[in-house]
Amino acid sequence: MPALVPRPTQAAFRPGHFSLDDDTALHIGAGAEPAADLLRTLLAPATGLALPRSPEGQFTLALDSALGHLGEEGYILSVDPHTALLRAAHPTGLLRGIQTIRQLLPLEALSAIPRPGTRWLLPCAEITDIPQHPWRGAMLDVARHFQPVSYLRRYVDLLALHKISVFHLHLTDDQGWRMPVAAYPKLTEIGGHRTQSQTGPAGGDAFDGVPHGGAYTRAELEGLVRYAAARGVTVMPEIEMPGHVRAALAAYPRLGNHPERALDVWTRWGVCDTVLGVHDEVLDFCRTVLDEVMDVFPSPYIHVGGEECPTTEWTHSVAARERAVSQGLADPEALHGWFLARIGDFLVGRGRRPIGWAETGAELPLDFTVMTWRDPAHTLTAARRGHPVVSAYHRATYLDYAQTGGAHEPRAQPGPVVDLRAVHAHDPVPEDADDRAAGRVLGTQTQLWTEFVTTPAHIEYLTYPRLCALADRGWSGATDWADFSSRLAEHTARLDALGVERHP
Repeated sequence: MPALVPRPTQAAFRPGHFSLDDDTALHIGAGAEPAADLLRTLLAPATGLALPRSPEGQFTLALDSALGHLGEEGYILSVDPHTALLRAAHPTGLLRGIQTIRQLLPLEALSAIPRPGTRWLLPCAEITDIPQHPWRGAMLDVARHFQPVSYLRRYVDLLALHKISVFHLHLTDDQGWRMPVAAYPKLTEIGGHRTQSQTGPAGGDAFDGVPHGGAYTRAELEGLVRYAAARGVTVMPEIEMPGHVRAALAAYPRLGNHPERALDVWTRWGVCDTVLGVHDEVLDFCRTVLDEVMDVFPSPYIHVGGEECPTTEWTHSVAARERAVSQGLADPEALHGWFLARIGDFLVGRGRRPIGWAETGAELPLDFTVMTWRDPAHTLTAARRGHPVVSAYHRATYLDYAQTGGAHEPRAQPGPVVDLRAVHAHDPVPEDADDRAAGRVLGTQTQLWTEFVTTPAHIEYLTYPRLCALADRGWSGATDWADFSSRLAEHTARLDALGVERHP
């Protein structure tokens, strides 16, 4: 059996192959055109095959409403020596099946340059494949260290190969604002640039003295969304609030609690005490920003951060204390929930689903989907409270932690070692969850915070092969470690063929 990552739900392989060659044509059913386009796009560089459309095509791509039990992402791939048939109930299922076909073909099919003389053979097989969890995500922080959109497209390609469904793009933070907003041009003009970066952990005093900055254009982000959608990946934006906003306050101090103070874009790591004010102009600002975000990103989920928000400024602000009293809140600290409830109501009113980081699992408004990261117990707390939950437990999904304890590893976020086995072993559903709570767990995702990650090569070194483990667990459910590690040993040859700068 070929070593597929993630592992299919059911797979039976038989002797023989179906050969793709210059005579191979595609029989494309109604609605299957995007999958055919993706197949051609992915195979053309190495194979040179045109794969023209023909009613007599030997390779069929078809949507079949009778396959509704496969869900949105499931598919069936049937291959014999004379025909290949890929079927699904939904176009996304066909896109997932295309990635399986890529893995079944010879390694050379992954090449970006022509590979003449290679026989493009698909093994005869019957594969039925349905994901265990709908949310299999990967978060990349481009606020701490900006990456060009050309690399984000490559990042998406690698996610799609592993059937990752959500690309969580962390666009704003204390150290940088990367999302253009027409009504607030200083967000990127000023907030997109810092004078230097801290070189050690939070709390230290070592800096590199090197300016850092960058921002995307609206056209670049819209293009990225289309590129990802063509590969079955949803780009979910994150705009932090009401904390982690120092870059925005450097651009527009009046949005803070001390409008008379000039602020810089933060050059340190850690948690910054400066947060948004709670006056009406701030809420109008957030709504305007989120309106533009929703124009660019059709994602059903909009992430608004919400975590690590110090309330010291609100406690000392006359305006914030008055706001707390006028809203009947017990104290200024309660403004955190009040603020996010206003933002959540706004997003729900626009037909979107608010999502945020949960510190305890019980502090976000009830209409929020929550990402729990501190403790698996918080996943159970949130699910029992009625929230849809994505498990992002830091000891199993944070890729900025070191992969081994070896001195040869690059600088990592202070914290535990998160090795390949820890990622693979993490079950997003808490052990004590009843069926109702378990049903509210959407899935899991990796996180890569980039305080110490500056280059694409470093991103890939930290991401692979650990993301393979999360992809396998999220799609296939619990798989035996020996089985996974055996498949991964072969799968790393695919990563190498794609030029991935992976951890050894």
